[in-house]
Amino acid sequence: MEEKLLYDHQKLNATINRLAYELIENHEQFSSTAIIGLQPRGVLLARIIRQRVEEIIQCKIKYGELDITFFRDDYRTNDKQLVASPIHIPFSTENLNIILIDDVLYTGRSIRSAMDALLGFGRPAKIELCVLIDRKFNRENPVAPDYVGKTVDTRGHGQKVKVEWEEKNYKVWLINE
Repeated sequence: MEEKLLYDHQKLNATINRLAYELIENHEQFSSTAIIGLQPRGVLLARIIRQRVEEIIQCKIKYGELDITFFRDDYRTNDKQLVASPIHIPFSTENLNIILIDDVLYTGRSIRSAMDALLGFGRPAKIELCVLIDRKFNRENPVAPDYVGKTVDTRGHGQKVKVEWEEKNYKVWLINE
């Protein structure tokens, strides 16, 4: 197994700051915008970005966390019992601009599932996607991110992206299996 460091802590921090500023640039004071992190791994990134945005604009923004476990097209194909994470969206998404945040975009199936799940909370005016890593060339659904930390050319199932969120030492690896 071969590992390549894509982001060390310093570069990852700079990228997260850039993503926060891009979101602010496109959403005036977030009055009609909410950030929603996808369970489980997108939530950590979403919390960090939300915190940075709030520090910069000096006000609270709408924030939620969405679990897509039972909206996935493959949830019935697994023999082990599935355990869903809590969903926390304490507001209606009706007519809001929603920014979905996930760590890695691969096939697009999770994002499609998230959009299905999101409709249970209202009909958003617009849905945007923010991802830390875009693994292009592997899409099964026509999904493209609006905000990207880094685009990585991967060869499919033999490679994987691992995001480490250890306290004050974030890293992203490309792993060849």
